[in-house]
Amino acid sequence: MQRRDPFSPVADREWPAAARLAAGCALLFCGTTVAVDRCAGSLDPLRAMLWIALSCALGAVLLPPRVTAAPGRLAVRTLLRRYVVHTAALTAVRQYPGVSAHLVLQDLHGHRLELDPRVLAANPALLHELRAGAHLAAARGTLRQGAQLLDRLGERTDARPVETDRGARR
Repeated sequence: MQRRDPFSPVADREWPAAARLAAGCALLFCGTTVAVDRCAGSLDPLRAMLWIALSCALGAVLLPPRVTAAPGRLAVRTLLRRYVVHTAALTAVRQYPGVSAHLVLQDLHGHRLELDPRVLAANPALLHELRAGAHLAAARGTLRQGAQLLDRLGERTDARPVETDRGARR
């Protein structure tokens, strides 16, 4: 097993598969709508461009945000923007109850990002980077709210059975 460089960024392992799924759904929608329209005899260039545009919009909606972490920072890239917080300067970590129980992270510099906790639970390396920065922020006295929330999330992740990487080379 290769060791990871401690200064290299860590990315969400499940994002490439989710991105492929979003692209596949968009392509399937495009192919289906164009084929049905063509069979109906009503396909013209304008309608074809409409179906392609709608397929691109569907792909954009289905594309999940990409989460990366490096020592001292956590980043979430959406289709239009990139959000970054400095984990060693965190001031608050909140989780709002409800159907979409996202974590909200804020730092001293005024940066804020929202993150699905399932991404952290599925990627222990991302959670480790976040917790390392949060412990540093707590030691510095900047993290005033939410340290226990990250610890509980880490305990739940540690209690899960370890999944083996089926694609690993031996």
